[in-house]
Amino acid sequence: MASTDGHDGPGDARAWRVALRQLKRRSIKAWLVTTLFQVLARVGHRPRQWLGAFLGILAPILIRHRAQVVERNLELCFPARSAAERKRMLRAHFRAMSQTVVDRSVLWFGSPDSIRNLVRLEGLEHIRDAQAKNRNIMLLAPHFVGLDASASRLTLEGPEGATIYAPQSDPDIDALVRLGRGRFHQVHLISRREGIRGLVRKIRAGIPIYYLPDMDLGRRGAIFAPFFGIEAATQTATAQLARQFGMVVFPVLSFRDPGSGQYLTKVLAPLADFPEPNGTPESDTIALNRHLQDWIEQAPEQYYWVHRRFKSRPPGQPGLYR
Repeated sequence: MASTDGHDGPGDARAWRVALRQLKRRSIKAWLVTTLFQVLARVGHRPRQWLGAFLGILAPILIRHRAQVVERNLELCFPARSAAERKRMLRAHFRAMSQTVVDRSVLWFGSPDSIRNLVRLEGLEHIRDAQAKNRNIMLLAPHFVGLDASASRLTLEGPEGATIYAPQSDPDIDALVRLGRGRFHQVHLISRREGIRGLVRKIRAGIPIYYLPDMDLGRRGAIFAPFFGIEAATQTATAQLARQFGMVVFPVLSFRDPGSGQYLTKVLAPLADFPEPNGTPESDTIALNRHLQDWIEQAPEQYYWVHRRFKSRPPGQPGLYR
């Protein structure tokens, strides 16, 4: 397996199978976890839904500290909603998030047809049109819980892509995640430790990037821009990359249907106002947060609220989390 300092996906099915065998030889834990996902990939859709529902009930209890983060984020971002409604949102959030963990079994070990049945894709023609015109492409993916479903569905269509990747603390789990995310075609996983420089090399090579714009990575390289009415540390790199390389920016939204258990990945038409011709990185970043808020409002319980989005505060302001 490649190191976490940067990783290119196997690129073909034979290389992927070799990497899978190597992963299962790493340790008993790696064998057990990988085999569990392989088994889950072969069971029916309904049993996976039952398992996801069960884990969704347990999750707020077992990871109470994360449930407290979700509770606080919802309180901050939706103050007009009642406590009972926010509680319902919290339960729906953990239900969706737990299901996405179970469904990674299909994304990583299911057949291509099973992935297409699980994840419907709309708007691929937008990307194909930009590729035909040799445009630099940014797939702008907010942190919805179905993020991995969208990424796998898009890499299934290929042919190549790159994204920044946060290595997992457990090396066996990290190896499994990298193997799963690099399953189809050529996927370049750029370690967050390598940062933007590694991503820039892929952009210059004409490779589309899958870019996540909405994590609190600290004050460095960020401004405090309104997000649901709260000043949130937001990286300006999204706007800077789009402007510097003349990128066409396609929002990629991922929604899970609670009724069917299927996902919808929507590639929207390119943003006409990002970056603004006469804008600045700061004004573009503020505008981007407005877009993010509009998209999140479509399915607020499916946003990644377990992240402490407001952990960095402007100078002199107190922390918002207990």
